[in-house]
Amino acid sequence: MNVETLVRLRVRTLDVVVGAGFLLAAVVLLWRLWVDPNGRYLVDGGQDQEQWQWFFAVTAHQVLGGHNPLFSTLLNHPLGVNLMANTAMFGLGAPLIPVTVLLGAGFTWAIVLTLGLAGSAFAWYWLFSRQLVASRTAAAAGAAFCGFAPAIISHANAHPNFVVLAVIPLLLLRRPPGRRTAVTLGLLLAYQVFLGEEIMLLAATGLAIFGVLHGPRDGLAFCRRYLPTLALAAAIALAVTAIPLAWQFVGPQSYHHLVHGPAANDPAAFTAFSSRSLAGDPAQAGQLSMNPTEENAFFGWPLLIVALGITIALRRRRPVRILAGLTIIAAWLSAGVPSPWLLIRHLPLYDSVIESRLALICVPAIGALLALGIDRLRGDDAGPVRRLGYAVLAAALLPIVPTPLIAQDRPETPAFFAHGLWRQYVAAGRSVVPAPPPDPGNAVAMGWQVAAGFGFALPEGYFVGPRGPSDSGGYGADPRPTATALRQVAAGGECALSEQQLHADLDYWKAGAVVLDTGQDGLRTCLDSLLGPAQLVGGVWVWPVGDR
Repeated sequence: MNVETLVRLRVRTLDVVVGAGFLLAAVVLLWRLWVDPNGRYLVDGGQDQEQWQWFFAVTAHQVLGGHNPLFSTLLNHPLGVNLMANTAMFGLGAPLIPVTVLLGAGFTWAIVLTLGLAGSAFAWYWLFSRQLVASRTAAAAGAAFCGFAPAIISHANAHPNFVVLAVIPLLLLRRPPGRRTAVTLGLLLAYQVFLGEEIMLLAATGLAIFGVLHGPRDGLAFCRRYLPTLALAAAIALAVTAIPLAWQFVGPQSYHHLVHGPAANDPAAFTAFSSRSLAGDPAQAGQLSMNPTEENAFFGWPLLIVALGITIALRRRRPVRILAGLTIIAAWLSAGVPSPWLLIRHLPLYDSVIESRLALICVPAIGALLALGIDRLRGDDAGPVRRLGYAVLAAALLPIVPTPLIAQDRPETPAFFAHGLWRQYVAAGRSVVPAPPPDPGNAVAMGWQVAAGFGFALPEGYFVGPRGPSDSGGYGADPRPTATALRQVAAGGECALSEQQLHADLDYWKAGAVVLDTGQDGLRTCLDSLLGPAQLVGGVWVWPVGDR
């Protein structure tokens, strides 16, 4: 065996070790979920896990049943849901249909999160080790930050589309211009559309800033060399995604833009520690973020000082200056202070972005700075300098090391749904109306529907669709009066629902039965007064209404 072969073998061995390390880290972070994927949920994610498992399950149901996977009336009945206009992640939901069918949507959820964390970190490692630094250790350290940064861990509670990011570094690999590169890039871009479009927009924004920071001369040279290749890649991507994208933007239940309201990062969040980090305090982090799944800017002050130190120490290197500039500009755009964001926030696509997420652009930039800094340390002949540098890096990174995500047992699905008892009350084409109907605040009934094999439709639900007369996007349906009244009763209010309005809404929903989980006496009393005494069947109160 010659020296070149030995070197290649050593590199491959290191790659395997790094990949295995990332996978082990992902499993450790999610071990509480892996204890029972179908029976546990990540508490910091609110109702998002219910939504995502419904997406994975409905994808399997639609595909295997020969139905349109881009649309379904099983939710928000009878109007339906434009699944392409939601983050259904067909790029993983479709390939993992066998897992969803054989093991359950909870296993698909756990696999997506685990492989998303590990795979994204490994993809950044591949990019850094092949094109940025000579040291595999430096590449692995920078990639570990990219894959397991505080913001990524925050999204891992609820948003796999911001965790499964492996395609982005693969798109950034240097390739020669030409047809082969165009095909590769085109297919990767198309695949990313089916993984998550918002992260692709953020990546494109980061690349645009990156290009501007290189200056007009380099930008023109790049365009002259790669523009034909990129144009062909875009054409290939559009050819693959044209029909789904048309369905998303002009199909039934599409919307113009998604309304979030002001959602900028608090500047103080950049120096703070996230909820699920060694130095984090959930109460303090909660004061600086929208919720535990949107802690987009919690880098911690020690890491920012180290990033600044690396920038100063390596300031003569142009890539370092550009990466530092990219970090500063992306943070500025996300912080809600006067910035160019005010000029672009109303543009198409950008008008649906949560502005605090622009801080995610900082993650790979800081990861690359860390890789460059460690690579420089490893090349330093002065032992004391190297040891001091490693100590400073450890001190900066240790506080943001993520802790395992919190998972708890989910309530058991009532036998009425799990054992098929609903069939005695709900005829084909009829819906089950939970009291109140599912919404972004309580989507448990969507899990009941999954357990029942999608044998009935549900009104309203947790999804993104048109809201109001302008057809702007929003979370959940425009609530019917009955849904609003039932939610008010559930919150302790008076039963102000009229029998006439209730029956009008039940007719609109094509209801076969109204069901109520036990332990909600106020709602039961209200519905008994309007529909007559309920029947206790399989752990829920049931009011048959299909034969009215």
